[in-house]
Amino acid sequence: MKKVILVGMFATGILFGCSSPKKSDAASMVERIPEVEKLLSQMTLEEKVGQMAQVTLDVITVGANAFVSDEPARLDMELVRKAIVEYHVGSILNTANNRARTPETWHTIISQLQDVAMNETRMGIPIIYGVDAIHGTTYTAGATFFPQQIGQAATWNRELVRRGGEITAYETRASSIPWNFSPVLDMGRDPRFPRMWETFGEDVYLASALGVELVKGYEGDDNDISDPTRVASCLKHFLGYGTPVSGKDRTPALIPEIELRERHLPPFEAAIKAGAHTIMINSGLINGVPVHASFELLTKLLKEELGFTGLVVTDWADIENLHNRDRVASTQKEAVKMAINAGIDMSMIPYNFDFCDYLVELVNEGEVSMARIDDAVRRVLNTKYKLGLFERPVTHYEDYPLFGSEEFEADAYRTAQESITLLKNEGNVLPLPKTARVLLAGPNANSMRTLNGGWTYSWQGEKVHEFADGYSTILDAVKAKVGERNVIFREGVRYVDGASYWVDEAYDIAGAVRAAAGVDYIILALGENSYTEKPGDLHDLILSDNQLELASALAKTGKPVVLVLNQGRPRLIRTIEPLMKGVINAYLPGNFGGLAVADVIFGDFNPGGKLPFTYPLYANSLVTYDHKPSEHQAKMAGMYDYESDFAIQYPFGFGLSYTTFEYSDLQLNATTLRPNGTVEVSVKVKNSGDREGMEVVQLYTSDLFASITPDVKRLRGFDKISLKPGEEKTVRFTLTPEDVSFINAENKRVTEPGDFDVMIGELTARFTYVK
Repeated sequence: MKKVILVGMFATGILFGCSSPKKSDAASMVERIPEVEKLLSQMTLEEKVGQMAQVTLDVITVGANAFVSDEPARLDMELVRKAIVEYHVGSILNTANNRARTPETWHTIISQLQDVAMNETRMGIPIIYGVDAIHGTTYTAGATFFPQQIGQAATWNRELVRRGGEITAYETRASSIPWNFSPVLDMGRDPRFPRMWETFGEDVYLASALGVELVKGYEGDDNDISDPTRVASCLKHFLGYGTPVSGKDRTPALIPEIELRERHLPPFEAAIKAGAHTIMINSGLINGVPVHASFELLTKLLKEELGFTGLVVTDWADIENLHNRDRVASTQKEAVKMAINAGIDMSMIPYNFDFCDYLVELVNEGEVSMARIDDAVRRVLNTKYKLGLFERPVTHYEDYPLFGSEEFEADAYRTAQESITLLKNEGNVLPLPKTARVLLAGPNANSMRTLNGGWTYSWQGEKVHEFADGYSTILDAVKAKVGERNVIFREGVRYVDGASYWVDEAYDIAGAVRAAAGVDYIILALGENSYTEKPGDLHDLILSDNQLELASALAKTGKPVVLVLNQGRPRLIRTIEPLMKGVINAYLPGNFGGLAVADVIFGDFNPGGKLPFTYPLYANSLVTYDHKPSEHQAKMAGMYDYESDFAIQYPFGFGLSYTTFEYSDLQLNATTLRPNGTVEVSVKVKNSGDREGMEVVQLYTSDLFASITPDVKRLRGFDKISLKPGEEKTVRFTLTPEDVSFINAENKRVTEPGDFDVMIGELTARFTYVK
C-alpha cells in the first residue's frame, strides 16, 4: 500500500444517524449582524418560530384549497393576517394554481404581503419570498427561458452558464422575488432518475465548475445579494438525492460514506465556498435514514465541517414525511423535534401551521433548546438582512427595462445553440441543403412543451402552450429554413406526427410513411413529454414502442432519417440508432430550442455541444465513464462469452462538429509533482476542417495504482475554444496535488505518491507525485 499524504481533512465516523439533541459548534460560526441581534433579543418564542415557517401561496389566496385558488389570483387578507400576524410566518413560496403570473401581478401580491408583515406585526420583519426559477424565471409570464441545466452542461461553457444565472436573477427580481431555489447540484449519474435533466450531468468536476458559475450568476462575484439585480441562491438537494436504488424520485438510496464524499459532496462544497446563501435538503433516505432527520449530515457535515453559515430549508412537506411516509417519527410533533434538532432552520410546511404549534410546545417542554431556535432564526434573519429586504422589501418591475428583452433572448438562443450535440453524422448527411424537400415527423416535432420540459410556466410544464405560442417549434423553425418554394412539391416541409408517447393513444405510422413519398430527407423528433419529480418516474428506460416503430417504418422508406432527441434523460435507442443517418441530442433547450435545432440541421450553426453524461446502450448497463476497471473485463480465450464490457451508446464528453480538430504536442512542464507544487499542461489544437467551429478541450487523469481501486479516468479540466479553419491555439491547464486526490478507505481525502497519466484527446503524458 502506498504511503498516504493528506491534502484535506474530513471528519470521520458514520454520517447517517438520526438526530438527537447534541452539543454543536455550528451556531458559533454564524455571523452576528447587530441589527439582527437586536431584533432577536426582542422577539418572543412564537415570533421566532414563525420565522422558521414557510407556507405556499395557495394557503392565503381567495378560494384557497391546497393547489387550488380562485382566478384571477388575489390574496385573502384574512388568511394573510392569520399566517403573518397570528402565526408570524416568515416566508411564502410558489405560485397560485401552479401557473405563471405577470410581473405586475407578482408586484401586487408581494407588496401586499410585505405591507402586512412590516406594518401590522409587532416586529415589522419582512417576509422572504422563494420560487423555483430553474432555467429562467419559471412562474413569470414573458420571462427568458434557457436550456434546462442538463443542456447548459452540454455547452461546457462557463460564461454562458453564468450569464443565464445573471438574467434569471434579474428577471426574478423584476418579479419582486429575491430567493431562487436553484441550482440543482445533485449528480445526474442514473438515467432513470426523473430529475436528471435538472442536474449538470454525471461528472463531479463539471457539476462543481458549472454550479459555481450559476451561483455567481445569481449572487454576483461578491455575493452582494442586496443588489436588486441579484437573488439568494439555494443549493439543492443536500445530499445524495440523485441516485436512489430504484431510480425513482424520493425513494431510498444506499450510499457508502466513501461514495458520498467522492461523488456527491464536492459540488456542494465548491458552491458553499463560492458564497451560496441557502441550501435545500434531500427529500429521500440514505441508508435507511431520512436526510431531514440526520444530525450528522445537516449539522456535523454541512454546518460544522463545510462551515455553511446560511439558511437550511426543507423540501416540500418533508418534515411531515418523517411521520407520514418514512415512519421514523411516531407523531408529527416528534417529526418536528427530529428535523429541527438535526439542523433544519426553515420548514417548507407548506399547507398548515401545525409546525409552529408543535415547535413552540417542544421548546417549552425542553425538547428543543432555545439556542437551536436562535441559531435557526439568526440564519433566517441574516438572509433577509443581506437581501436588503428591511430597506427595500419589494422591487418594482418598472425598474427592470431589460426584462424579456431581445438582449436577454439572444443569450438564451446562443446557449440553446451551443447545447445541441451532434452524435452521429453518417456520410456527412448533415447539414441538410435548404433546397431539400423534408418530412418532419414525431410527437416532439411541433411542441413547445417538450422543448422546455418541467418547471416552465408551471410545475410540470403542461401550461407552456398558454404562454409560449410566440416561439418556434422545431416544425416552425424548419419551415422557416426551407420555405414555400417548390411548385411541384408545393411545400418545402411536410408534417405528420405519426406517433405519441403511449401505445394506447392514437397514432398514424402509416400516414407518416405515405407522407415520406417524394421527400429527400426525414427529420424525426422523438423523446419525452414534460415532467419532473414523481410524475416523471418510469418503469422502462427504452423509448416508447410506438416511437421506435415509427422510426423503423420511416427508415424502411429508404429516405435518410435524421433523429432529433428532445428528452430530459437518455432514453434507450439501441434498436433504431443503426437505422438513423444522423442523430442530434437537443435535451430540453427552452423557447429557442426549435430555432437552435434547425440552425444545426441546416448548417447555420456548427454544433459544439458535448454529452454531460454517458449515453447508455442497455437498461442493465447504466455505467458512468468514471467507473472502476473491473466494469470492463474482456473475454478470455476459450471461456464463456460473458457480457462484461463497457457497452454504451455514446461516451461522456462526446459530440461531433461540421469541422475537424487535430490535437498535438501534449507537454508537461515537469514530470514530478510535489506537495504545494503544480504541473503545467499544454496542448495544441488545430481546426483542420473548412469552417469555423468550437471545441471543448477535455483534460483527464488516470491514477495507475492506489490504495483503493482508482477510477479508469477522471475529468480534471476543460476549456471551450473557437477556431477558424487552419487556426491553431495552445490550451493550458494547471494540475495540483488536490486535483488528483481521492477519498480513501478511511474516508479521508488524500493524494498518494505514484504515477498519473494525463490524457487529452488521443494524447497521453505521465507525471509522478512524490512527497
